Amino acid sequence: MNTENVKVIIVDDHPLIREALRNAIEKEEDFQVIAEATNGEDAIKITAELSPDVIIMDISMPVINGIEATKQIKSRFPQISILILTVHTDIESIFSILQAGASGYLTKAAFGNEIIHTLRALVAGETVLSPAVSKQVFKYAYQYVSKPLKTEGYDTLTVKQLEILKLTAQGLSNKEIGQRLDLTERTVKSYLGEIFSKLNVVSRTEAIYVSLRMGLLTLEDIG
Repeated sequence: MNTENVKVIIVDDHPLIREALRNAIEKEEDFQVIAEATNGEDAIKITAELSPDVIIMDISMPVINGIEATKQIKSRFPQISILILTVHTDIESIFSILQAGASGYLTKAAFGNEIIHTLRALVAGETVLSPAVSKQVFKYAYQYVSKPLKTEGYDTLTVKQLEILKLTAQGLSNKEIGQRLDLTERTVKSYLGEIFSKLNVVSRTEAIYVSLRMGLLTLEDIG
């Protein structure tokens, strides 16, 4: 992504929400809101026409909901990051949107600066969930440790990969992990790619979830 001019589309059927998001985003010189949409169908069409870097997506919308819109957009444009901003925090909604391919998930209680911070993290290639959402996902996963996932077919993580996985689970960014371990951000990103490949996952959240299920991580590891 071009961090000098990050193109954003806002998708929400509430005009006040769209206005608040636009006002917060356009205070940042390196972000540009290029379009708005009020439903998932329009979001899909506009995305195909304008090729944004990031989409902020609501879940509950008319015509096509945010989960289905996310799934369709990611299948056609996997390079686009999608941040879900919603009132829904139930575990079913969380898993549905993560499986659809969302890169981030925040509740609408998030403040403007938190949204901007999250957008920057997505541009850097990270996956972001709010602390409340992460806690639900990981506690849900940990309930199944007594019946762990079968480890057949999974390659063993190296000591360094496991160390990076644990720091990732604690919420550290690629930059922070690099500083902790004296590695470049690019090297950390490469390690994470190897971890994802070995665990057969596509995101940080999914990696942590699977690792908890496999017993590679404990709740103590994620603080």
